[in-house]
Amino acid sequence: MSTQPPQQPSEEEMRAAYEAEIKKLRVEDVLIQTVVSLVNLGGRKAGLAPGTEDERDPAQLQKAIDASRALLPLVEAELGPDAAQVRDALSQLQMAFAQQAQAGGQAPEQPGQPAAEQPPQPQSAQSSGRLWVPGQ
Repeated sequence: MSTQPPQQPSEEEMRAAYEAEIKKLRVEDVLIQTVVSLVNLGGRKAGLAPGTEDERDPAQLQKAIDASRALLPLVEAELGPDAAQVRDALSQLQMAFAQQAQAGGQAPEQPGQPAAEQPPQPQSAQSSGRLWVPGQ
C-alpha cells in the first residue's frame, strides 16, 4: 500500500478559498489592523522598542502618528475597552516625537496639529517601549 503525497490545491480551489475569506472580512477589521500596525511601526521609528534605536526616523514617525490619529476615530467603537490602550500608545508616540524634536533643536510641535492646539498628554501611557497588541 503506497501513500501518495497530498496534492497541492488547484488555482481555482485557492481562488475559492481566498474569496470565502474575503467575504468574512469587514472594513473595520482592516482599519483596526492598520491602526495597530501603524502604532507598532511608529514605535520602531521612534526607537522606543529595545534594539530599534538605530531605526529612528522622525518623518516616518510623524506619518505613523498622523495616519493613526486619522483612522482611530473610525474604529474606536469596535475597539471598545482596547481603545484606551491604543490612545495611550499613540500618546507615547506623540511624546517621543516631541522629545526627539526638542532634542534636535526643533520646536516640539505635535504632528498633525499646530502648537497652539496641542491636547494635554495623558499621564497613563506606559513607557516600557513594548509593542501593543490588541487584547493583550
